[in-house]
Amino acid sequence: TILANLKNRELELRRTPTDDEVAEVLRKGIKLRREAVEQYGKAGRQDLAGVEEGQIRVLEEFLPPAVDPAEIRAAVREVIASGAKDVGKVMGQVLPRFKGRAEGRVVNQIVREELEAGTG
Repeated sequence: TILANLKNRELELRRTPTDDEVAEVLRKGIKLRREAVEQYGKAGRQDLAGVEEGQIRVLEEFLPPAVDPAEIRAAVREVIASGAKDVGKVMGQVLPRFKGRAEGRVVNQIVREELEAGTG
């Protein structure tokens, strides 16, 4: 459960987690539930997939508002223009700017789109 994960994180850190650290735990919970939705869908268990989707919606309510993809795209273009030309290097420079506010998979998708488009 999320509460157990938060408690474990607190014990790991030996202090109360920051808002960003709490958001990270929530995002991990959401990611696990998305994977479960996919697996339940493949198994034809839409009933269980629906339960997981409901939990995802509840958890998302506790996250800060997501960053506008246009803001991420602008940062990606800036990094590519400065000379980074592979996914790893661009991700390494862009992700820290949006830590706790954007999902890695969203940033990764934008990075790949921009590199394929030849931006920079």
